[in-house]
Amino acid sequence: MFVLVPLLLGNKTGVFSQVFAAGLAGVDVSHHQDRIDWGEVIQGQALSFAFVKATEGSDFTDSLFCYNWEALAQQGLKRGAYHFFRGYGCGLEQAIHFLRTVEMANGDLPPVLDLETLDGTVEQAVVEEALIWMQTVESVLGIRPILYTNQRFYDRFLAQTALSSYPLWIARYADQAPVLSDGKKWSIWQHSSSGCVDGISKKVDLNYFIGGLEELEAMCWRPSLPVSVP
Repeated sequence: MFVLVPLLLGNKTGVFSQVFAAGLAGVDVSHHQDRIDWGEVIQGQALSFAFVKATEGSDFTDSLFCYNWEALAQQGLKRGAYHFFRGYGCGLEQAIHFLRTVEMANGDLPPVLDLETLDGTVEQAVVEEALIWMQTVESVLGIRPILYTNQRFYDRFLAQTALSSYPLWIARYADQAPVLSDGKKWSIWQHSSSGCVDGISKKVDLNYFIGGLEELEAMCWRPSLPVSVP
């Protein structure tokens, strides 16, 4: 069982006043955090990675994605991009929108599908369309995407579906780590949505990767062929 353990970062408690005795710390952001000073973020906190929102549905692009994506590359912080899935939309169209928006580079973290709402659509249809998104992105990039969701949504709608076979990033805001109903293991735990981080003016999500730098690097995108978006 994983529990949060206080850890002093430098001369102050910093962003992760409660982090872990092992594993890596990271954040995820979108335009809701406003414009971020990534230089200050990296100097003030012991972070190993950051995920940024890229797209939503079949036509929405986060207004600060390009800024965040380029700034993370300049700062040398391991980066990943995520897509917020709309249950009423077509999985293929949403995948193409993401692939046309995100220009990945060697060493980036896998793409992420954020699936946390049915949007009033039948459960089976949402799972099927989300699976199309995952399969399309994987076929184009040659890497298995990560599935992000919260523990309650996973246990109710996604456990023991084809989506559960993908690397899992689970949100559970508590002192104890997620334990999924189907016994699946997660790779990333989002343990807080109210972190205070130097360089970020708004509250931010805090994450824990279960593993070290070698394991994080092993997850990353290493293209063998040029990307051809359908």
